Amino acid sequence: MFPGRMPLSPPGPAGPDPELELAFIERPIRRSLKTAEEIDQLTVDEDLNDIERAIYLLSVGQEVQKACIISNLPTLVRQNPAETFRRVVPKVREVLTGAAPEIQLAAATSLLTILQDDIILIHTHTFSILKTVLLHMNHRDPVVSGAWLETLLLAIDALPKDTIRQEVLNPLLYQSQLSQSVQGRLTSCRILGKVACKFDSLMVKTELVPLARSLCQDPESEVRVCMCRQMEIIARAVGVDDTRTEVLPELAELAGDEESSVRVAAFDSIINLMEMLDSEDRLNVLVPMVMAVCDGSSQVDEAVMLSLSFQFGKLCSGLAGFLSDEQKCVLLQKFRVLCVSGLPTEGNPADGTKSALIRSNCCYNLPAMVVFVESIHFLSDLYLPFSSLCSDPEVSVRQSAASSFHQVVKLLGSNVYLVHKELLSLLQDEALEVLDALSNQLDETLEVVLSRGENLTLDNKVRKPKLIQVMFMAHGPPTLSYDGSLGCFSCLLVSGSPQLSELLSALLSAEQKVGSSLRWRLHEKLLQRYRCLARLLPGQLLHQSFSPRIFIILTTNKVLPVQKEAARTFCTFLRYNRKQEQRQEMMERLFRDLAQGHSYWNRLRFLDVCEVAAEVFSRKYFSKHLVIPALELVHDPVANVRYKLCQLLPQLRSSLRLPADKLLLQKLDLCVQKFLCEEKDKDVVATIRKTVLELDKLDLTEPFHKRHDWDFLDQKKEKEEMLLLEMEHLERQQNDGIRIPNNHTERKRRDNKTSLSITKSMSMSSSTSASSSSKEMRRSKLSRSRSLSSQPPTSKPVHSEKSQKVKDLGSSSGLGKSSTMSTKDDSVRAAHFTLTTQSTSSMPVLIRSNTTSLLDRASILDQKDHRIRTLDHRTSNMDHRNNMMEYRTSNLDQRDFRTSILDQREHRTSTLDKRDFRTSILDQREHRTSTLDKRDFRTSILDQREHRTSTLGQRSKTMDHGYGTSDSQSKKLSINRKPSSFQSGRD
Repeated sequence: MFPGRMPLSPPGPAGPDPELELAFIERPIRRSLKTAEEIDQLTVDEDLNDIERAIYLLSVGQEVQKACIISNLPTLVRQNPAETFRRVVPKVREVLTGAAPEIQLAAATSLLTILQDDIILIHTHTFSILKTVLLHMNHRDPVVSGAWLETLLLAIDALPKDTIRQEVLNPLLYQSQLSQSVQGRLTSCRILGKVACKFDSLMVKTELVPLARSLCQDPESEVRVCMCRQMEIIARAVGVDDTRTEVLPELAELAGDEESSVRVAAFDSIINLMEMLDSEDRLNVLVPMVMAVCDGSSQVDEAVMLSLSFQFGKLCSGLAGFLSDEQKCVLLQKFRVLCVSGLPTEGNPADGTKSALIRSNCCYNLPAMVVFVESIHFLSDLYLPFSSLCSDPEVSVRQSAASSFHQVVKLLGSNVYLVHKELLSLLQDEALEVLDALSNQLDETLEVVLSRGENLTLDNKVRKPKLIQVMFMAHGPPTLSYDGSLGCFSCLLVSGSPQLSELLSALLSAEQKVGSSLRWRLHEKLLQRYRCLARLLPGQLLHQSFSPRIFIILTTNKVLPVQKEAARTFCTFLRYNRKQEQRQEMMERLFRDLAQGHSYWNRLRFLDVCEVAAEVFSRKYFSKHLVIPALELVHDPVANVRYKLCQLLPQLRSSLRLPADKLLLQKLDLCVQKFLCEEKDKDVVATIRKTVLELDKLDLTEPFHKRHDWDFLDQKKEKEEMLLLEMEHLERQQNDGIRIPNNHTERKRRDNKTSLSITKSMSMSSSTSASSSSKEMRRSKLSRSRSLSSQPPTSKPVHSEKSQKVKDLGSSSGLGKSSTMSTKDDSVRAAHFTLTTQSTSSMPVLIRSNTTSLLDRASILDQKDHRIRTLDHRTSNMDHRNNMMEYRTSNLDQRDFRTSILDQREHRTSTLDKRDFRTSILDQREHRTSTLDKRDFRTSILDQREHRTSTLGQRSKTMDHGYGTSDSQSKKLSINRKPSSFQSGRD
């Protein structure tokens, strides 16, 4: 059809068939994933609610839709529990009958969620859920049945006791019979162990323990193994007393079972119950069992050895007080055998993975074995197996040894130097997995290794006069200049301690190996662990070895988390370095290579360093050294750098405090104005607008009571930095104290030469008799001084010697006297550093042959003057202490006197209180008396009133009599007047 067409592939037996390729090309391409019929089946009416949609999909939906509805069953229960249990849950039971494993697993998970989350009332619908779980627990698929069993076991914790007794234990009695399947009996064992912790010990002992015994005697080894694993839970449920009588005999019998798996399960259960056994049971049951397993003559199964290797440390710790010396030796010998189990020998090749697992378990038990044998016997008992495990051919074994290494070195303490070789081998291991396991606790390991108790202390925070004294005694006076810190002795330390130099080189090589790989997370973790070296090693040593490497990582590594961790480590080294010159050098390199670097990438890294430095340093240090170089990047030509600076501006401003940082705040405001006025990049403009809003929220003058936790943390950092500066100043003074004796020796040598020349000229001008007498005098004085110097120094003879020496020097020459006075001044300046003065007194001095005696005498005088000054200094210290004691005694006497005065005042106060009480009683009596007087006065007044009343009564009677006479007369008059009144009425 196409005669001129080239073939799609060259002909040959290995090439594809051209016809097949043409058929593949001409095949119609399917434009959609679903057909129209399938889309119609998957379409659901939108007017249906959630319950109706679930019922519809469970009835006619596909498998994936049914699984989705069952997975969302907890949500339906939360929304409408009544309708869900009435209409949806019965439909779910119908679907589960003969459903696929995916639907079964989804249903198990959903029902467990409903039971655990307390979505429903547990007494209302528990029966329906448990019925579904128990129905499908014996599914023919072991995966599905295991899922339903796990659902039941997890749901038991949320079920009440009555429900467990009725719905779970009753079927359990039936399934544990021998007529049931093995899977059913295994299920019964697991349920039995789970429900044992829900009931009291009496119920467990009477109802569950007999059932557990019958399952322990099951003919199937799988059932016996499963029941052995659950006997530990049952023992904890019945208590210590019943464990000894009910559980322990059954486990001891199973420990001698014919099947090795049953023996291993019983052995593990007994060891796990060791804390519940008393001393008698441990001595009579557990010790013979362990000795039988560890006996070299018996043939022990490899599975038992695997279990023993995992439990060995726990066994030794629990039985240490019940073993004899011979039994301890047997256990140690068995552990040594396990540590080399399966290793290739001359006649036997290496074994499989079980032997490697045994050795890994031995690595896990190494710390417990160090405690068992004690650190002083580590070299003789455990060093060889420990070294073998650290150099094992299997990576997994070395990884386990590296994981336990930090615990071993902590237990060894001052004997940590014994495992120095193994630490180097693990650091230089070819497998990065081993280094990863070692680096998890590498900071703790290095802290112990570099401290070594009193043997080698290299802490960079505390002065080390003892270490310097030991160096002087071992190596003599130092030949290199002391420059202000212990780092000046780094050459001496490295040369005198090859272990330290090997360790540092191993640490550097490990970092380089990890840095060249793709394991950037391990690289980040390793750099994080190296930060502890700032307080463990001298600043000089860090500055020469680690700081350049960290700076290279900071400038060359492309992984951002590694860069940030390197920046943090670099800032930590910078903060704890107590030498001003080295700190200045590190800061200059940081500014030169990063802040002013030619690549914009380096300038971005500088801003990252500033971000980290704000967390490491205090605000004061950060604002003093790093704020201005960061603000200068506002003129950077690359928009990414300016964008990063805009994001960093709030952090820069939060480091400022007014009014101390007023100038820096003005520069920052100028930087913001430049961004707002001159910036053209739209991303930088958007960022600076957001940054301005954040800057307005910052308050740089917060009062003390409104400060946050980070403010107090910043104060703590600032105090630490001030302490480091004070320590640096102290070290500079110590530096001057070491240099003074050298200068003093040179001046003394020159002064002695001058005085000798003057005395020589004077002797030439004098007569021969005078010269001979002066020689005899000098000889007598020299012999006298030697005789005095040979006597033991006391307080009074020392002063006489001092006066005699001053006279001798004055008789030689006035210039010699002046030189002696200058020597006194120099030695007084260095009196605080007595150690360095003693070391310099033994330094060699170049002298002439004819001035030997005078120089010897001058040196002897200087030594005696130094002793006198030392004794005077001690006497003054003692006087000062006595004065302080007398002052304190006087203060105590004053306090006692004041206490006595206070007691007298309290006595007086109590007396006055008594008087006040008596006075108050008298006042009450007077008040009562006055009240009675008032009552008597009122009574007299009432009597007077009664007398007056009686007088008035008599008067009223007299008046009534007079009134009666006048009334009779008036009546007569009225009778006489009545007729005349009637007559007038008629008219």
